[in-house]
Amino acid sequence: MNVVLKKSKSFVGFCVVFAAVVFSCADANKQGKQFSYRAINDKATALLQFTQLGDNSFFGQYEIQYGQSQKDSGEVRGIISGDTIKGSFYYHPYGGGVLKRYPIALLKRKNKLLLGKGVISVYMGIPSFLKGDPIDYSDPEFVFEEIKK
Repeated sequence: MNVVLKKSKSFVGFCVVFAAVVFSCADANKQGKQFSYRAINDKATALLQFTQLGDNSFFGQYEIQYGQSQKDSGEVRGIISGDTIKGSFYYHPYGGGVLKRYPIALLKRKNKLLLGKGVISVYMGIPSFLKGDPIDYSDPEFVFEEIKK
């Protein structure tokens, strides 16, 4: 009888912890501001959807469609500092392959996001923009416009 009681208490404890985690994640998603952006250039279309958590972090999805059949899609996450959004794009390249990580930097200007370019360095297998070198937003590959729902 004691073994059954101990197992049921463990199960109840597990259920309480699991419910707390699920509901806290759901509350975090409700509290975050959600944004959707689209950018089109001559070669590709990009979709960016992210949720801003608090004042300085975000997570979401990023997809780049090349023509009719090829695309890179995956997760983005990072930090927001003023009008700058910096993070990493985690994706499997079109056709499969190993998970890749690529740094991204966006600058908010007049309700648009400009995709920046910079010198990328790799330290311990993690690519990032080289510290001390400025990120160039003057000729962006993508200019994202917000998709109004």
